Amino acid sequence: MKLGAVIPVYNHGGPITGVVAALRAHGLPVLLVDDASEPGCAAVLDRLAQLPEVTLERLPVNQGKGGAVIAGLRRAAQLGWTHALQIDADGQHDTRDVPSFAAAAAAAPTQMICGCPIYDDSVPRARLYGRYATHIWVWINTLSLAIRDSMCGFRIYPLTGTLAVIERQYIGRRMDFDTEIAVRLYWSGMDVTNMPTRVRYPEDGVSHFRVWKDNVLISAMHTRLFFGMLWRAPRLLWRKVAA
Repeated sequence: MKLGAVIPVYNHGGPITGVVAALRAHGLPVLLVDDASEPGCAAVLDRLAQLPEVTLERLPVNQGKGGAVIAGLRRAAQLGWTHALQIDADGQHDTRDVPSFAAAAAAAPTQMICGCPIYDDSVPRARLYGRYATHIWVWINTLSLAIRDSMCGFRIYPLTGTLAVIERQYIGRRMDFDTEIAVRLYWSGMDVTNMPTRVRYPEDGVSHFRVWKDNVLISAMHTRLFFGMLWRAPRLLWRKVAA
């Protein structure tokens, strides 16, 4: 198994240096995907790219989080990685959990290792409660409780199976990506290991969630997944029976 970290970056010039340092301390190679950041952040990424085992992929036009992750996964495969750890650039994910995630991936190399957040008091209550609507839709659209939290951006993908799904069908390119790829990977037959992970929201954190636009995209995603589930329902139910 060749595991590395893919980090989509859009104007997170402050925390990204610490995130990269923490990942390198665990021995992971790092792939930074610059999603058309402003010049100050881009300069920080240029400096980080001079470090050993740090690679920079720069997108000329902003693609959104999902588009940046997809570009990163494709580049990771070109680098010879078999698995990619997706982690956010803002420092909200606890890199101390990297070893346990890596061990889970080594034990089940064909599965997605999906973070299941444990929040501290820094989490905005509206965001915390709002996640449950997506959880319920995911459980409906998979006819399963296999994916405990589809919105956590801290997870490990087996690249062969994940890229096969990405190349075969449309996946949302913005904040709808994390949930949609998780559901479609499950539909493809990929099993999921849920791993608890600590998540905090830094006081000076930068959020790129667009309340109206991204909620519309997420609603559209749930709609297309629901109709996709309907014709897959017999196979999904049989999978539960056969398990």
